[in-house]
Amino acid sequence: TAMAYDRYVAICRPLHYARSVIPQLCGLLVAASWTAAFGNALTHTVLLTRLSFCTHNRVPHFFCDLSPLLKLACSDTFLNNAVVYTVGALPTVTPFVGILVSYTRIFATVLRIPSTRGKQKAFSTCGSHLSVVSLFYGTLIGVYFSPASSHTAQKDTAAAVMYTVVTPMLNPFIYSLRNRDMKGALGALINRKPVFIR
Repeated sequence: TAMAYDRYVAICRPLHYARSVIPQLCGLLVAASWTAAFGNALTHTVLLTRLSFCTHNRVPHFFCDLSPLLKLACSDTFLNNAVVYTVGALPTVTPFVGILVSYTRIFATVLRIPSTRGKQKAFSTCGSHLSVVSLFYGTLIGVYFSPASSHTAQKDTAAAVMYTVVTPMLNPFIYSLRNRDMKGALGALINRKPVFIR
């Protein structure tokens, strides 16, 4: 949300950027994000303590994630599942809505730019962030907010790998594609003939 707000101010209100994006606001956005994440994790942790686990204790996942852990519980998990969809939705949906609103306003502003070059520059500025957001939120919503009947251990693990490993790993690559030198180096690498053919 902080990056979406930054892009919104940079594109829609560039003359107000220095006054709008101040260190105090950035600190507030980070603190709000950490507080929401901590509150969400604490809520789920406290609710897990009321469950009993009477079967095997092996979580079929590459880390101790909430969904696979709830499947191992012998006691009723209705409250835990209800909290996943309500309290868990807040730190997921709120930033997502903020990002959507920011980018809707950005696109409306960009479409009013008269020059094609200006539009391309604005869209390339936002494209990298939007691709990362789409990867992250798409898999996150697919894992935590889809019906439990559609979950399998393999699907959950694959989606979790997407948002915990693949998306952060692609971040530097996606954001560096805006750099002209990086584009040139990547083009040279792709167009280079393999050594064994020479």
